[in-house]
Amino acid sequence: MSNISIKINFRQLKSAVRTMKSTNGNIECLIIPIDQNHLVRGEKGIYIDMQAYEFKEKKADRKETHLIKQSLPKEIFDAMTQEQKKETPILGNLIVWGYSEALPVNVEITEIEENQTDDLPF
Repeated sequence: MSNISIKINFRQLKSAVRTMKSTNGNIECLIIPIDQNHLVRGEKGIYIDMQAYEFKEKKADRKETHLIKQSLPKEIFDAMTQEQKKETPILGNLIVWGYSEALPVNVEITEIEENQTDDLPF
């Protein structure tokens, strides 16, 4: 098992930083337009689809293992030129701590008699 650290720079999205008045004083806010950033409205929230790309060559002075870019809707991505695709901003990076390739697992398969009853509710 490995742990993953993720760092996202929300300022790479179309956004604005504004100071807003509050009952507790002024609060600095990050305003992110939903439609302009191709965010997805779901039943329980507003989401951003992202993909992580593993670095082909790891540099000795860096811990990061992947970079993160936004995964755009197919119709928008297909309409982009190669240059536009390359220029999509890097939203952040991640580090997979303790990553190791999965080892093969020996699984013993046993036959189940048809007359056995199942205690599980599903």
